[in-house]
Amino acid sequence: MSSKVTEIKHPIIEHKLTYLRDERTDSSEFRRIVVELTKFLAFEATKDLELYDDEVKTPIAIAKVKKVKNPPIIVSIMRAGNGMLDSMLTLLPYCSAGHIGIYRDKFINNTVEYYFKLPEVVEGKDVLLIDPLLATGDTAIASIDRLKQYKVGRIKLLTILTCPTGIKRLHHFHPEVEIITLSAEEGLNEKGYLVPGLGDAGDRLFGTK
Repeated sequence: MSSKVTEIKHPIIEHKLTYLRDERTDSSEFRRIVVELTKFLAFEATKDLELYDDEVKTPIAIAKVKKVKNPPIIVSIMRAGNGMLDSMLTLLPYCSAGHIGIYRDKFINNTVEYYFKLPEVVEGKDVLLIDPLLATGDTAIASIDRLKQYKVGRIKLLTILTCPTGIKRLHHFHPEVEIITLSAEEGLNEKGYLVPGLGDAGDRLFGTK
């Protein structure tokens, strides 16, 4: 696997992925598990955050502490990325958030953007881009294209599941982007779904078809 791909392995992750994959898991449980798994991705993605020294007064004495210096921006690829967003912001409440509404239209064989909103100041800021699945890579590539138009800093893609095809395509266009995932799947079926995967993440998150 590429040095730009980190696959997090942990027994708790494997256990929770079992229920995420299970077609019998309802939307409320699916959402809860996505929230829990997102925290594993967030911890890995933020382990190199820059810190600065500070002091606080405890009930006992003055403590020398460290705080995050340059918080990244969290950007959700809608709609499925929104299932991860609250979890990210709970863990990183000092971060601002953006949204990219984009989907692949099978009729025109291209991506379609329907919403784009970033915080006011983004130039040079690192971005944590979130989407539960990296399958064909089309929406992630288009989202990164748009982010680069705003001259953001480093971009990391946080995704629960991915596959060799998606990784290869994304790194063909954006080789510097780090991908952090919980499982690299076997591949894609003829409809572009991850195999074995978990189905359509957006539908399962929000109870739609």
